Amino acid sequence: MARFALVFGAAIALAGCGGGKPPSTFDLTAPQRLSGGGGPRGVLIVPEPTAIATLDGQRVVVKPSAGEVTYLPNAQWADRLPKLVQARMIEAFENARWLSAVGRPGDRLSPDFQLVTEIRSFEIEAATGTAYVEITAKAVNDKTGKIAVAGVFSARRPVGGAIDGPNATRALDGALAEVLAKLVTWRGPRAGA
Repeated sequence: MARFALVFGAAIALAGCGGGKPPSTFDLTAPQRLSGGGGPRGVLIVPEPTAIATLDGQRVVVKPSAGEVTYLPNAQWADRLPKLVQARMIEAFENARWLSAVGRPGDRLSPDFQLVTEIRSFEIEAATGTAYVEITAKAVNDKTGKIAVAGVFSARRPVGGAIDGPNATRALDGALAEVLAKLVTWRGPRAGA
């Protein structure tokens, strides 16, 4: 019996230390000072962006070369990337203060437009040491279902040092902030609002 307890205790101890150090977790930020122009008007719904499987998770994507995808070791986003980008997109529109309301599907709002987006790129290009973010957007009239306008927004930022968690995520955050600033000041969701 004592031998069983000793083996069982050792197994539990090994199970507890087998995972190693958890990865560092990083967040994204929304631009704070944006000028949308004009007074508040219109209601915008921002669904979660779509993304391919490599971008639809918490791992930080690194592309060593064209067509090759790897992930940054010991680093992760604070949530699934599409959900995190959606939250920062909504925050950016709220910070601009030119819409009556901005929300998610299910927020019990009566929208004028939906902003349908796709994350095409959100990665570190290892060969150039550059963060690259590209998001497509379509402003869809919620009453008619017609696309009012569509655009592609992208930005690059140098990593500025070793490609590690802090440097890579800081560069990606900067590139996203630039993309969101372009998106918020774009006429798209305001067309006809």
